[in-house]
Amino acid sequence: MTEFFLSKISNKTFPVTEKVACISISPTIYALILTDNPALSREASISITEYIHYKQKYVEQFVLKEIGELSELENQVIDSVGKNKIINRQQDEDDKPLLLGQRLADNVASFGGSWSFIIFFGTFIFVWILLNILLFHNHGYDPYPFILLNLILSCLAALQAPVIMMSQNRREEKDRDRAKKDYLVNLKTELEIRILHEKIDYLLDIHNEQTSLLKNIADRKEA
Repeated sequence: MTEFFLSKISNKTFPVTEKVACISISPTIYALILTDNPALSREASISITEYIHYKQKYVEQFVLKEIGELSELENQVIDSVGKNKIINRQQDEDDKPLLLGQRLADNVASFGGSWSFIIFFGTFIFVWILLNILLFHNHGYDPYPFILLNLILSCLAALQAPVIMMSQNRREEKDRDRAKKDYLVNLKTELEIRILHEKIDYLLDIHNEQTSLLKNIADRKEA
């Protein structure tokens, strides 16, 4: 049988599994709740949905104070912090299969920027010049000053450059997405650590108060 409890904020009943004790809430979030519910005591309980609402509100105020404005990225972080969701660093596009043109551009860029390409094309040019000068005595299919060779080199450069730029643009876009993911994770970590520090400080204060109370009780018994 499911048990229920009464939230002191909305006066609505919720399952006990959604119960959050106010005494376990960090002081800053609890203070924010008190602005709307001044009669709420530390011994009361609220629902997890209500707690998430005020936690997101607290994080939103903190980010607005530090950054000055909220973009779509900051809103994603606020939502993830409030709902304790994980921000995955894995790029979504990593799972997407590359198109034929994208694979071709990557292969051309990889080969065109390697020593293999330099050695291969250097050998090709050297053999081309030797054939026309030594074998055909500068009367072959492309005599000096090698106009046909210059045309081939010009066409190759004209076609190779945009293909390499396609690959570079896609990689830059991927790097920007990765940078956004890193920013989201770092901001979420900073906010979570801030909330955790406040909660630890609060628990330490409670521990000190309890220790002081037990000491006073012990002193009275000895007296």
